[in-house]
Amino acid sequence: MKLKRIVIISGSPGSGKSSVSRLLAENSTHERAVHMHTDDFYGYIRKGYIPPWLPKADEQNTVIIESFATSVASLASGGYEVFVDGVIGPWFLDPWLKLAYDGFDVRYVILRPSQQTVISRAKEREKGVVSIDIDAVKQMWHAFSDLGEYRSHAIDTTNQKLDETVVSIQKLLNENAMKII
Repeated sequence: MKLKRIVIISGSPGSGKSSVSRLLAENSTHERAVHMHTDDFYGYIRKGYIPPWLPKADEQNTVIIESFATSVASLASGGYEVFVDGVIGPWFLDPWLKLAYDGFDVRYVILRPSQQTVISRAKEREKGVVSIDIDAVKQMWHAFSDLGEYRSHAIDTTNQKLDETVVSIQKLLNENAMKII
């Protein structure tokens, strides 16, 4: 079976990753598509969990990302187009670069709305069932400030509605843009 595309939708908390990834998967032109949420993998930890934005979480985060990438590769090998939703900065691209070098079509999209936008969204979430650390949101937003060679993979979605962002990304994917290598 032909390997299907892997599309990483990244950005800070509150950037819209989950909503965008879900819609991209639901509207995929492929016969089969899946939306995978990296936060789910962190939720599997029952003992020894460390909040992922803390420096002492590096080892945990590496294991989670590598495990996640292995699962994604299995799905893509099985014929699913996979939309990966997670805080995957350039500092976490090694497993994804390996997949690209192994022949997978890996795309990397960074949602980069303004800091105020992500803080507002995080506060809205806080009114629901999820508790969000606003300082962590700010820290992660700043972590995406220096994207180096992946600067062109960032999309400022501050003034876009959800459907506009999805259409914009679909267009880029159809144009064969946002390849990780």
